[in-house]
Amino acid sequence: MSQHTVTINVANKRLKIACPSGHESALLQAADEINKRLNQVAKQSQAAKTPEQALVMMALNLANDLIQTRAESEQEREKMQSKIELLQATIEQALKPSKSA
Repeated sequence: MSQHTVTINVANKRLKIACPSGHESALLQAADEINKRLNQVAKQSQAAKTPEQALVMMALNLANDLIQTRAESEQEREKMQSKIELLQATIEQALKPSKSA
């Protein structure tokens, strides 16, 4: 897959990033999400006094969101697995020849 350079703006910095062809939109969306979250941190946090501190706070928030999403995804996977097992058992029971026949 070929790569080319995409220019993004993050934290008021212009950055040139190597990007695989076809992934430009996702990269630009990611940059927008980072900027949105940085603005939220700047407005809400008294602890983020410098741009670097704001970036660290934003990264921690993003990592926390990722961890929560993974945990929720795992819980959903476990629920689906339980439902599949229940359906399999129900189908197997329904397909067993009845003893009264």
